[in-house]
Amino acid sequence: MSHVPAATRALRVLRFLATQADPVSIEALMRACELPRSTAYHLVNTMIEEGFVVHLVDERRYGLGVAAFEAGSGYIRQAPLQRIARRPLAQLVDRVGHSAHLAVLHGRDVLYVVEERAPGRPPLVTDVGVRLPAHLTASGRAIMGSLSASQVRALYPDRAAFADRTGNGPQSPTALRAVLTEQRHRGYAVEDGEVTLGMASIAVPVLDHNDHPVAGLAVTYPTDTTSAPQPEVVAHFARLLSQRLGAPTARGD
Repeated sequence: MSHVPAATRALRVLRFLATQADPVSIEALMRACELPRSTAYHLVNTMIEEGFVVHLVDERRYGLGVAAFEAGSGYIRQAPLQRIARRPLAQLVDRVGHSAHLAVLHGRDVLYVVEERAPGRPPLVTDVGVRLPAHLTASGRAIMGSLSASQVRALYPDRAAFADRTGNGPQSPTALRAVLTEQRHRGYAVEDGEVTLGMASIAVPVLDHNDHPVAGLAVTYPTDTTSAPQPEVVAHFARLLSQRLGAPTARGD
């Protein structure tokens, strides 16, 4: 039996919320985690203060907060994803002739964890360890396009959350929602001159065994090139990585 019951309860809440497609009511959380009402409220309020849970007041529901996502991304950053991704990234670069990289979401930034440079291509700002505003990058948009609306709102609640680099790109929650909606219809994320003028990117999310977006796989190329990468090729390699991570929707691809 656990000697730290509060920690056990908090972990049960996190595990339950992580398996839900949408934020849940306090009643659903109480039933699933076998918590008395007063305990459930005290627990989630503490987790809200620490950023692991977000309360959607208008909907009277609770979902995972940014800190929970960062904890999951931390596991990915520690090595498994890099080891799995390096060879497919090299194959992707050989296929398209442009540089490719893999990034994970870290708060409102993306953190680049793997990069494969194409010979003869111009240097990029996406070195391993570099952080860039997620809403301006194709990788960040690919990840956020697979998150729930409430998770995106938690990341970008108002205009103050939006950084700028080149004067291009969404600068409000409404503009970001429009970008992500168009992206979902298209099936992949793009950015053009929003990170670096004269450069564009195509990206597709990489999913884990829960079909959760753990990274964005992107190819970056000059906007004046005559050999822009085909989105279907980038998507194929993203599905390959997802398959290796056990994503249900990628099995059998």
